[in-house]
Amino acid sequence: MIKKVFYNLRGLVSLLIYFLNTMFWVIPIFLTAIIKLIAPHKSFSRLCDYILTGSANNWVWINNLTQQIFCNIKWHVSGLNNLKPCQWYLITANHQSWVDILVLQRIFHHKIPFLKFFLKKELFWVPVLGLAWWALDFPFMKRYSRDFIKKYPHLKGRDLDVTKKACEKFKTIPVSIINFAEGTRFTKTKHKKQDSPYKNLLKPKAGGLAFVLGAMGEYLDSFLDVTIAYPEGAKSFWDFLCGNIKDIRVQVKSLTIKPEMLGDYFEDKQFRNDFQTWVNKLWEQKDRCIDVMLSDTQSDIDTSRSALSICSEPLPDFNKIRIL
Repeated sequence: MIKKVFYNLRGLVSLLIYFLNTMFWVIPIFLTAIIKLIAPHKSFSRLCDYILTGSANNWVWINNLTQQIFCNIKWHVSGLNNLKPCQWYLITANHQSWVDILVLQRIFHHKIPFLKFFLKKELFWVPVLGLAWWALDFPFMKRYSRDFIKKYPHLKGRDLDVTKKACEKFKTIPVSIINFAEGTRFTKTKHKKQDSPYKNLLKPKAGGLAFVLGAMGEYLDSFLDVTIAYPEGAKSFWDFLCGNIKDIRVQVKSLTIKPEMLGDYFEDKQFRNDFQTWVNKLWEQKDRCIDVMLSDTQSDIDTSRSALSICSEPLPDFNKIRIL
């Protein structure tokens, strides 16, 4: 009972610090965004971008410091070598919990540019954070079902237009664009409903990755594939705040983006099939890696030979898939 009270108290203090930190930085972020909106020159607008990114990075830094103080997490992270904050990255990762976002911000802080996500349009109305995401040029997307598009065909491709406009903004300053290829958080119910062929993952959707590559391929330096595993099981944000997550394991793999990976996913049927096959191969490899990372007998992911042999496999070669 006393232990539970202690955990909840720690969670409340952590939450208060997160809240105050967010409220503090959202003010300069929002004001700078307004100035940028009316900025007369592109050079001044670019200066605003650097101020916005700096403010966001400071927000992440304080969040990370809070985690170090209140969360006793044993981190096992590999694959962060040779990353640079002055380059452009496209990132994909498996998605199990809102904690994933904090994990990504923690491991990549000051190693690559500030992470930007494609968000559902409804998230714009989240108090405080919605305005902050807008100010930081996070793209808000409205996704339409096939039935809805049949009823209103003039809206076909609208979400792609939003993505394209966002990608144009991302060309002016180094950025890390993250796409959760599964499209939603993993749950056993969703896994069963999909009849997913993967043990630990939902089926990946290749369209978002392919479109960003097509729109920004000439600027992107690397593709990063991130695998996140929670040996104790994926838990909630509240559990994270309370310090109830003790072990997090992350594997990062980097791949140079080649011209062959850039194509018209929506008009070129052969390229679409090849790219989806490549992403499926990527997911097969990720699924095997998660199995190793979750192994009960594995005491240390960093020294486990089994993990090194499976999780350190290079990413699938897109060219070989095209030849097949």
